[in-house]
Order: sequence, then C-alpha cells, then structure tokens
Amino acid sequence: MSSVCLRLGDKAPDFTADSSLGEINLYEYLGDGWGVLFSHPADYTPVCTTELGRTAALQNEFAKRNTKVLALSVDSAESHRSWIKDINETQHVDVQFPIIADEDRKIAEAYDMIHPNASVNATVRSLFIIGPDKTIKLIITYPASTGRNFVEILRVLDSLQLTAYHSVATPADWKDGEDVVVVPSIKTEDIPAKFPKGFTEVKPYLRLTPQPNK
Repeated sequence: MSSVCLRLGDKAPDFTADSSLGEINLYEYLGDGWGVLFSHPADYTPVCTTELGRTAALQNEFAKRNTKVLALSVDSAESHRSWIKDINETQHVDVQFPIIADEDRKIAEAYDMIHPNASVNATVRSLFIIGPDKTIKLIITYPASTGRNFVEILRVLDSLQLTAYHSVATPADWKDGEDVVVVPSIKTEDIPAKFPKGFTEVKPYLRLTPQPNK
C-alpha cells in the first residue's frame, strides 16, 4: 500500500517512462507550460475509451491554454498504441497525446493512484493539474464507474491561470468571461487603482469586478 499523500502545492513527482509515443520525461514534456496528468483503470474499457476520446476532441482547447495532457494506466505501451486505434475509430478523433505505460505501478504509487479498497491493481480515475512551477494545483479523484467532465477541467484551468496572475478568485459556477471576486487582502479603497474596469461591493467582504484579462 502506498504511503504517499500528495497535496495541493506539493512538487509533482517527476518520472521517465515508456508511452504510446515513446519514452517521455514528465518535466521535459511539460516544459514551462501547464500539464494535466490523469489515470484510467485499464485499456480497452468502455468509460476510459470515451474519456480519452473526449480529451482528444478537446486537444486544441488544451493547447490554447498552453497545457499538455498525459494519460496513464498500468497497461503496456504496446497495448496503448493498439487501443488508440479503437479510440480514434469509435470516438471519431485523433489521439495525439501520450498514454504512459506504468506496468510496474511506480508512477501510480508516487501519485497515489491505486486505492486498494476500490481495486488492488487498477488505478482509479485520478487527475492532477500541474503548474509551470511543477507543483500540483488541482487533484480530483473519480470512481471507476464515473467518467470525468473534461469541460470542467478546462474551466478550472481558466480559473487557475487567471488567479495565478491577478488578485482575484472565481465564484461558484464561474465561466471564462464572467465577473470575478476581488481577494480579501485588497482594501476596498485600493480596488479602483488595481481594477480600473470598476467593481460592485455586494458586502465589504464580497466585491465583484469584470474579469481583468478580458
């Protein structure tokens, strides 16, 4: 059983591994951009096929956000390459991102992707967003029976990238282009200079302003 417990802000464990696109080093692959690393229980399974198909359909959206995607399971690179043919055929896509082969489960253990009470051998549906500084910005874990919402992953990426460079937070159900929250550390009297688009004071602790990077 893995004793690893990764948390937000932790350094993402680096690795070099075989993949559907050949040997890949995580840090080199991501470069100075953002990354999404997600595991799936096994190749040739129905929900995973739809998930990787959906990710492939959104490849341009991830690219717009300077984000590279990597999938992972404990199957072999050969199995991945063969399965990709099925994904492309059934989901009408062209999978171009790598699927990591983690047959010895070392990466899965480093990222705590195997939950023994769910499955002793298969990885659960873990997803990590990794920032340019190689720290973990988001962790989401789904059960094997529930496919992920990749539009939500894009929404979170938009929020993370916005809030990394501006003194704002994003409210519930926020979408790119909508008003955002001014962080509490900024005094109300200082808002006009920092946010010239204006602001609305709903409460002294709840101040809204138009998205600053739009």
